[in-house]
Amino acid sequence: MNQPSMTTRRAALAAAGLTLLALAGGAQAQSWPSKPVTWVVPFPAGGGTDAFARPLTAQLSKQTGKQFIIDNKGGAGGTVGATLASKAAPDGYTFFMGAVHHAIAPSMYPKLEYKLEEDFVPVALISSVPQVIVVNPSKVQATDLKGLLEYIRKNPGKLNYGSAGNGTSHHLAGELFKLQTKTFITHIPYRGAGPALQDLIAGQVDLMFDGLGSSASHIKGGRIKAIAVAGPKRAPGFPDLPTSAEGGVPSYQVATWYGLWAPKGTPKEIIASMQSELKKAFAEDAIKTSWNGLGAELPNLYGDAFGGFVHSELKRWAEVVKSSGAKLD
Repeated sequence: MNQPSMTTRRAALAAAGLTLLALAGGAQAQSWPSKPVTWVVPFPAGGGTDAFARPLTAQLSKQTGKQFIIDNKGGAGGTVGATLASKAAPDGYTFFMGAVHHAIAPSMYPKLEYKLEEDFVPVALISSVPQVIVVNPSKVQATDLKGLLEYIRKNPGKLNYGSAGNGTSHHLAGELFKLQTKTFITHIPYRGAGPALQDLIAGQVDLMFDGLGSSASHIKGGRIKAIAVAGPKRAPGFPDLPTSAEGGVPSYQVATWYGLWAPKGTPKEIIASMQSELKKAFAEDAIKTSWNGLGAELPNLYGDAFGGFVHSELKRWAEVVKSSGAKLD
């Protein structure tokens, strides 16, 4: 009987090794999560990212029986938290919930310590909401966009607007508004949408260009007044809020979206498991109701499709930064 050659034996051993790796990967995915999972949120508590992250992680905890923990790491327009998340172990127990701000950051921050498309794997779009122009009603008497523009033009430089920080969508939305309406408003950056909103409510700033998700409860509570939604159609849950087009500025359209990434090297099986759990969560009535109340539509963008969307957003915002001449204050 012929003995198998050395080459044949090596090939068999290699095939067996690959089989064992595949089985190990499948077992790892089946047992995931076996311990708490951390979502790094790169903004302080109370902002738009939190408004979606908290109900969603609560639902995921319920589904999996393991705790999903939010770790707020604010600073530098969301880039501090992104840097930390990019260096996390790719073991499936740390994810990064970023936002449109991270598609803007490469055009605003020349020396980022991470690369969104190289250091992360796109997992899923979490939500997308139109931005809304909101004012402190005691500081700004305008009730609609036409009235606001009239006041700004009669009082150039008198009003200021708060943002979640330099290079965030709040900042660029304000710069785009100024560019398209040929007006001037002073920019005041904060360390997140939460602190900026608190100062808007307190009257320390006059207005904001905010994601509807973080402003929704304050609008409904009467603490701030919504002037217009920056989208092509009225937002779910806010049918009485006019669009910017209805207010005479049809070109002003800005959305705040939130997405989930994993550190590069995270096992594909675990990413697939996370995507499966997200799909289950989005099918729940509690999440549907929550998203509607925040003016958001349920997403359906995963993996490479989400990555393609992010790539297009990186290009789009680079053009806005260049056209507006926006700079770090």
